[in-house]
Amino acid sequence: MIIDFSVKNHRSFRDEQRLSFVASNYVKELPGHLIDPALPGLDGLKLLKGLALYGPNAAGKSNVLNALHFLAVFVEKSATDFDEGDPTGVEPFALSEDAEVTPSEFALRFVVKGVRYHFALVLNRHRVLYESLSAFPKGKERVWYERTWDEDAGAYTWEPERPTDFRRDSKLEGYTRQNALFLSTAAKWNNEQLAPIYRWFKFQLRFLRVNADFPALPPSITAEALRKGPNERNAVLRLLRHADMGILSAKAVEKVLHREELPESLPEELAAMFLKNKRIEITLGHRGVAGREYPLPWDEESSGTQKLFTLAGPWLDVLENGYVVGVDEIESSMHPSMVVELLRLIFDSSTNAHGAQCLFTTHNPLLLDPTLLRRDQVWFADKDEEGATHLYPLTEYKPRKGESLTRGYMAGRYGAVPFIPEGLLGKEEAGVGQE
Repeated sequence: MIIDFSVKNHRSFRDEQRLSFVASNYVKELPGHLIDPALPGLDGLKLLKGLALYGPNAAGKSNVLNALHFLAVFVEKSATDFDEGDPTGVEPFALSEDAEVTPSEFALRFVVKGVRYHFALVLNRHRVLYESLSAFPKGKERVWYERTWDEDAGAYTWEPERPTDFRRDSKLEGYTRQNALFLSTAAKWNNEQLAPIYRWFKFQLRFLRVNADFPALPPSITAEALRKGPNERNAVLRLLRHADMGILSAKAVEKVLHREELPESLPEELAAMFLKNKRIEITLGHRGVAGREYPLPWDEESSGTQKLFTLAGPWLDVLENGYVVGVDEIESSMHPSMVVELLRLIFDSSTNAHGAQCLFTTHNPLLLDPTLLRRDQVWFADKDEEGATHLYPLTEYKPRKGESLTRGYMAGRYGAVPFIPEGLLGKEEAGVGQE
């Protein structure tokens, strides 16, 4: 579970910006949307199962997910996929001369197996400048390690020297490259204490790309769930049926290609590749005339149906394993009612029994429904006049209980809406419908 995340000098973030999953004590509605992590030293702290991030195009919403994804990938791969001298991959704020020589910063507070951790990273394009990990097993901070680049000495200093809960290993410290994390290096060498933290970054943080800017998710994950067993198949069907799309059944059958089905002119080497690969044929049964079921092949399904089916398997996987999932433009190619069903699965304790969390970006004001989202689950991204993104919660505006958030957002009461200059439309267009 994530408690909060902050980023500075990365992409459209110039100054430090923070996004928090900590629930407000002043918002009492929808208590089922909360997780009680029962953390020592933080009595009464509740975490939100999901956050919605609103804002106009190019405001930096997607960069929040990009920053979190960068951190997860850097933890996972910096010790294994990078060579000495490779750039770190960080992208400083591009609209300031100072940003290129200013380090980028990331910080994440999160929970692994009931223990709170704080991970901090400072780096530039060439090396890690600072890295630290602290644990709070009994509520008080225990610094496991701090690694700081000493420019004058041309080497790293390591703290703390005094004994702590973490057993230092000078060999692992020496193995750690300038463009790699100690956390990643230690996991590579099977350090038992850091392995659970590494695995959390690698496996618990998931990112689903559903908008048109990324390659489409393959339907194979959901298809495999259909083929896995009756429990998984029924879970997929329940999700599809709840969206009220008239779907009665779903089948995924493995098809075996035969040589005669391929063009005779196809070279034998290519033919062998096609014959070796599995082909899954997906068929959805729809309610038709007189309630009868009519099967439709996958290629004839609407893009919305295909998108929901494709998301069903990964979404159920998130719920089953308690992942933290980031989704950019969650409503892409889907009707709002379908999005609502996906979110209700996250917010419902009966379907989300393992503490899964969702961070999603959206433009859709219809999701600002007080029966779907709490007021502290809504955040905004907006840019200032110098092109820097700022993040802020809806609760800063202290909306009243029962206030129409949709109407307030569309009226620009909370900011983070597109600015359309007067006169952008021609006189004829602007006068359409007027007398």
